[in-house]
Amino acid sequence: MTGPMQNDVRVFRQWLLVAMTAVLLLLAGVPAWPQAIMPQPDAAPPPSQGPALAPSLAPPAPEPPRSNPGLVEELGKLLKDSASGISSSLKGSQQTIENIHSRAKDAAGNLPLAPQTVVNGRAVCPVAGNGAPDCKSAADHLCKAKGYREGKSLDVESAEKCPAKVYLSGRTGAPGECKTENYVTRAICQ
Repeated sequence: MTGPMQNDVRVFRQWLLVAMTAVLLLLAGVPAWPQAIMPQPDAAPPPSQGPALAPSLAPPAPEPPRSNPGLVEELGKLLKDSASGISSSLKGSQQTIENIHSRAKDAAGNLPLAPQTVVNGRAVCPVAGNGAPDCKSAADHLCKAKGYREGKSLDVESAEKCPAKVYLSGRTGAPGECKTENYVTRAICQ
């Protein structure tokens, strides 16, 4: 569990610890609850239809006292209810994630996907009519050279290309003397 859900659980645990501490401090000054036994009304014996039976010598078994929960029982109930609330919210979140995953898997299963391969090489991007490099045709050229039909560029490198006389003279090229060329070095091919 990561991300926002983990932070929510951490905050909830801190809140729960503070609440339990506050309850303990409040109850520390309260006297213990008395355990009262409720008086039992005397029940009349049922009318007999035969000869009268002699009363039994053993006294009737005392009824167990009614439960008067203490602090430990109340805290146990509080923790149990809190844990079930967290568990149900986590189950709801998990169900939502599983539904999204299932729908995405179904959608992907309905798309016809052609097998794809990544190839490495070096193909020059020609300059298009608008002056921009046409790296789509360079990716296609790179993929066709490897036996595939078409491609899309993944990596493009740029390099400055100058005439040899510029390099031999040791000077930088004059404006318009050097040009930038782009190369497709990796492409996805189909």
